[in-house]
Amino acid sequence: MSEQIFSYAPSELEAIAARILDLARSGGASAAETDISEGCGQNVTVRLSEVETIEYNRDKGVSVTLYLGQKKGHASTSDFSDAALQDTVNAALNIARYTADDDCSGLADVELLLKRGDDRDLDLYHPWDLPVARAIELARECEDAARGVDARIRNSEGGTVASHATRHCYANSHGFVGSQTTSRHSLSASVIAESGSTMQRDYWYSSARCADDLLAAANVGRMAGERAIRRLDGRRIKTGQYPVIFEAPVAGSLLSHLVQAVSGGSLYRKSSFLLDSLGKQVCADIVTIDEDPFVLRGLASGCSDDEGVATCERRLLDAGMLQGYFLGSYSARKLGMQSTGHAGGPHNLSVRPTLSGGLDAMLQRMGSGLLVTELMGQGINMVTGDYSRGASGFWVENGVIAYPVEELTIAGNLRDMLLQIDAIGDDIDRRGSRHMGSVLLSSMMVAGEA
Repeated sequence: MSEQIFSYAPSELEAIAARILDLARSGGASAAETDISEGCGQNVTVRLSEVETIEYNRDKGVSVTLYLGQKKGHASTSDFSDAALQDTVNAALNIARYTADDDCSGLADVELLLKRGDDRDLDLYHPWDLPVARAIELARECEDAARGVDARIRNSEGGTVASHATRHCYANSHGFVGSQTTSRHSLSASVIAESGSTMQRDYWYSSARCADDLLAAANVGRMAGERAIRRLDGRRIKTGQYPVIFEAPVAGSLLSHLVQAVSGGSLYRKSSFLLDSLGKQVCADIVTIDEDPFVLRGLASGCSDDEGVATCERRLLDAGMLQGYFLGSYSARKLGMQSTGHAGGPHNLSVRPTLSGGLDAMLQRMGSGLLVTELMGQGINMVTGDYSRGASGFWVENGVIAYPVEELTIAGNLRDMLLQIDAIGDDIDRRGSRHMGSVLLSSMMVAGEA
């Protein structure tokens, strides 16, 4: 990829945004905001050494939200012509006229917006000059490495190389305007291993803002193949209460549930098992979580949120005590609070490890129990915290993996599970925006054989 992939410079997107705000103002809007974006990308998949798909995408869009007092209207278009912009603003105005007043609607508070000059370069854009022939080579190398791990890998869902770039501009009638250009690249492989009449699938991937930060294609493939092979000949275990380790790639789901439970939408709708938890113990006292929007090349980095509110570093959990919620302007007003700069979601989260030595040390700490490497299903009630999901992984005896296990269900209550965290490993999965090692829970119900 190169700079020429974009049709519009940041200054041109800002000019379009200014035009939209002028049209909204002249149409009678008391306030308005707009988000303009342009994106492009390339996906190449090779399956069984043959090219399966070559996909290109190029898209653009304008969204307009405006207010007539506290009546809100929204419309969007993919046409950047002046006539289309006028039609889109008119459509939003017409919607607003027939919308009920909402005393929590409106732009973000002006004093919370990122101030001009406070923006900083977070190194988020690294175009990848990747000819399709080279992308095919990388995808093939990735899949070949996975298939070459063991003769029992007899099928594949393919190796994939993806490269995407996005440019967007947000502006509102408070005078805020901000532009950002980002990139994201990935390598992945997914293969199927067979033993007798049984088959097991597993995968691995690497994702980063800059292609130089990706794991080598051969290493991604090798890990995918090894993970598939180690799952063969799985057994069931007896139903019972056992210690459970969530491997780092799936431990992030626990963090996701916590984030959802303390996010504004869940809180003001009273659909969270952690209502009114600010300043209270919600996790074991060994759990400390920090949030940093300014991580260079971070996948959730940004100086402002989707409403232009300035972001900041903070401690989300301190020794298990909840220090803050995730609020955009609307949810903050519904709760009688102030936006925390999270319109669009959380920024980079980091869970502090409590045990060194990687997964091996976590297994030794557990002794005997269940290591979960895959979760299935969505049996989670966020109102009550009740948790029940299909799982597979490995049975551990005396700190050593004994054999793979499958056809299990693990169950508990999220409130209790978070308080029962016994250790957090330093085998941190850094591929996303939520950095967390494996997590040991002291006890969960595991349903297997009677």
